Amino acid sequence: MARIQLPDYGRSTLTEVLPAVASHLLAGLPGLPGNAEDCRDVLGIPQARRYVMVMVDGLGHDLLIRQRFRAPYLGSLLEGAIGLTSGVPSTTATSLSSIGTGTVPGRHGIVGYSFRALGEIINALTWDDRLDPLTFQPQPTWFEKLEAHPQIAVSTVSLAKFEDSGLTQAALRGSRFIGLIDENDTSLRIEQIVAASRVGERSFVYAYERRLDHAGHGMGCLSEAWNQTLDEIDAWIEQLRSALDPQTCLIVTGDHGMVDVPSNHQIVIEDTPVLTNGLDLIGGEGRLRQLYCDRPDEVATRWRRWLGERAIVRTRDEAIDEGWFGTVDDRMRDRIGDVLVALLGDWAIMTLTRPGELTLVGQHGSLTPEEMRVPLLIDQLTAD
Repeated sequence: MARIQLPDYGRSTLTEVLPAVASHLLAGLPGLPGNAEDCRDVLGIPQARRYVMVMVDGLGHDLLIRQRFRAPYLGSLLEGAIGLTSGVPSTTATSLSSIGTGTVPGRHGIVGYSFRALGEIINALTWDDRLDPLTFQPQPTWFEKLEAHPQIAVSTVSLAKFEDSGLTQAALRGSRFIGLIDENDTSLRIEQIVAASRVGERSFVYAYERRLDHAGHGMGCLSEAWNQTLDEIDAWIEQLRSALDPQTCLIVTGDHGMVDVPSNHQIVIEDTPVLTNGLDLIGGEGRLRQLYCDRPDEVATRWRRWLGERAIVRTRDEAIDEGWFGTVDDRMRDRIGDVLVALLGDWAIMTLTRPGELTLVGQHGSLTPEEMRVPLLIDQLTAD
């Protein structure tokens, strides 16, 4: 059986990053927001009054180690770096929600790339206008809690088109949004991040970089296109560090890793009758399918027998008991698939209901270390 890495919630996942930052930004200020136990640094992040966090979509820890010679700046920060994992699934919508809220997937409820809501499968990235982001994801974000303090300025620097998206409003709401028109204009991006970092007595800036993930999905994370994109990202983040004030703490992390899936290892559900029997809805993504059905034990047994060592198959109850989603609120429980299928090696389970996904080379979402492990890179030139 291939190795897997389950999240260690409360100790070393993306969920712990913003509470750690907040514990330093709020030090000495009156009125600690929410539960003080939720505002503590279990990661050992340096004390600072200003933080900039760059979230590089698709920057897996194992990928960065493998290609560190293509990213000399980020690679130089690996020594002594804090090792984190994403939550489950290892996918953008879930990870960004865990970062923004500082809570586990079972509490914030964004339990995958696509999952059941309104009696059908909804896509968390493109959202559905029938869902109110403020109630569908009910946990307050750390952006909101930090922004409530007049001494702290909170900003997001990301593509302008994401400002009013459902996922932004659900997971990252509460900051001043600075929209980028051209994500390739790194000079302007750096200028905007630096300016935002200098606002207020204390500040937190969240910056989102998506191009590495796009290169991986389109060409593969073993491709030269991926390597070249990593080169470019490494260069602009190093330039950002030089432009920031030396006391500002720069944090770089990712939301998930990635594996390349060859086309002959894509199993199409609809081409395999034994897999389609008893299914009502198919959610998730190629590396972690969420199946909705009336008889989960029967479906899980059948899928487990057919896939063998190519996947880990669990019922919802089994996955929850094993801690995949952390503590699960009752109102979020039905969003999780009745059966979960985590692919191993370089296999994926595809569906004709999402034909666009059949073209993906790099994929993620499963429990392998290559997908779960993300770096937490920290660079502060002068202690504050």
